[in-house]
Parts: sequence; structure tokens; C-alpha cells
Amino acid sequence: MTDTDRTPAAAAGEKQPFDLGTGPGRVLVWFYGVFTVAAASRAVVQMILDFGKAPLSYVLSAAAAAVYGFITYSLVRGGEKARRTALVCCAAELAGVLIVGTWTLVEPSAFSDATVWSYFGRDYLFIPVILPVTGMMWLRRARTA
Repeated sequence: MTDTDRTPAAAAGEKQPFDLGTGPGRVLVWFYGVFTVAAASRAVVQMILDFGKAPLSYVLSAAAAAVYGFITYSLVRGGEKARRTALVCCAAELAGVLIVGTWTLVEPSAFSDATVWSYFGRDYLFIPVILPVTGMMWLRRARTA
């Protein structure tokens, strides 16, 4: 790389901003994007066709979709503010997965139908419980990079 290929900040020895959507972040963007579409599609179809059957389950799936979408947007947007926001959302997502997952184990009768986070995301290969942990690890690394 020549000096003409570098930005003025890099040429001056300043730290370049970290792009959240590169490297492993790109895989996170893909997973969060897929889960946004999956959770939103599931929630919309269930709410339209059978909302009265399990309103709590369907609203929780819609909330999961909103959280996934916001994290996807934050990862794509990049920047320090987006990184901090995504970190808070990943923590909230993990709390939701743990609360709903525990709730479905302790009192399964509370849910007439499964949510994205039921049984810690068992229906989704446990990715809903793995994804926020992986996301928080990436976002913390991004801060120090």
C-alpha cells in the first residue's frame, strides 16, 4: 500500500474507524438478517392467521424480529454509536432468550405456541442463544480494534 492509497487519517498515524460489517461481522450481519426475516415472517403470518390462539407467543416473536432488525441495521451502519447501541440490543436479546427460554421450561402452559426464543431457541438450532453472545464478543472486540 502506498501513501496515496491511505486515507489522511491513516497517513497521519491516527486510528481508523472499525467497520462492524467486515470479517466475522459480515457473518453476523448475514445471520441477523436471516433471523430478522424469519422471525418477522413467522410473527406476521401467525398474527394474521391465528392471533387469538397465542398472542403472547406471537408478540414475543415480533419483538425478537424487531431486535434482530435493529442489530442488523446497527452492524451495517457502523461507527461507535451504532456499536454501543448494537451491544445494548445484543444484551437485551440475550436477556429475552434466557427469560423466555427459562419461562418455557418452568411453565410451558403459558405459551400456547412456540416463540423464536422458546426453549432457548431449540426450534432454530439454539442459534438465538448463541447469536447474541457471539455478537457481544465481536462488538467488544470492535471497540478495542
